[in-house]
Amino acid sequence: MLVPTPNSSSSQTENLPILPADRHVVIEPRKRWRLLDIRELWAYRELLYFLIWRDLKIRYKQAVFGIGWVVVQPLMLTLIFTVFLGKLARVPSSGGPYALFVLSGLVIWSFFSGALITSSISLTTNAHLITKVYFPRAIIPLAAIGARFVDFLISFVILIAVLIYYRVPITGSILLLPVPLVIALLLLTGLGLLLSAVNVKYRDIGVVIPVLIQLWMFLSPIIYPVALVPARFRILYAFNPLVGIIESFRASILSQAWNGAALAIAAGITLVILLISSSVFRKMEAAFADNV
Repeated sequence: MLVPTPNSSSSQTENLPILPADRHVVIEPRKRWRLLDIRELWAYRELLYFLIWRDLKIRYKQAVFGIGWVVVQPLMLTLIFTVFLGKLARVPSSGGPYALFVLSGLVIWSFFSGALITSSISLTTNAHLITKVYFPRAIIPLAAIGARFVDFLISFVILIAVLIYYRVPITGSILLLPVPLVIALLLLTGLGLLLSAVNVKYRDIGVVIPVLIQLWMFLSPIIYPVALVPARFRILYAFNPLVGIIESFRASILSQAWNGAALAIAAGITLVILLISSSVFRKMEAAFADNV
């Protein structure tokens, strides 16, 4: 017969401390503040890719035209604005074809507005993930923005095709295109983190944002040039960060002069929003599972 030794598994089990029945483990983000934990986000990059792919697949799976709607929407709006504003109202277009002027604004605007709406409600629409497993919660709004960025890339190809159709030369200025795009992505990241976190507690955000998006469109130089804004109001107008982003995006495509002051203001506002939103998001993150 075998006699258990003092080092046997049964003796070790008997010597283990007995935990109270109500003892539980809480997984929460690190207390040390930082803008974004890039290393943690990188560790979960495969989840980010999966969420982007899932978003695209769900949105276009049962659509008749599928991802073709990404192309149809800006083209239809361009046609409508060209007829009513370009032809009838004679809105100026800074020297180029009005259709190309509008389309270049609508491509970046469609990406921005769509990403802002989906990222602002992303945490509540993914409540089943938040309550079941831990991962960096910032991945959810980032995935919503990433999925819309794929749509933007498709629309951008159409924009280049229209550029060729109008025989507008593509110059070296297009190499500066990443500058406004990066600022737009950072602005979306800041707003997406902030609005998605607040929307978890106050669901009014999901209702208000689409309304504000419509207003924001007419306060941005999408269907009209900045030259139509009275000179004394242009500095104030530039505090809309989309002014610098859209103007610089359009200037890169159409080889026009850059509005450096407006882009600098947009970059400064973006940095402030990103800092504030990161702080708010991390403070509210621990309560997401309870509130969703």
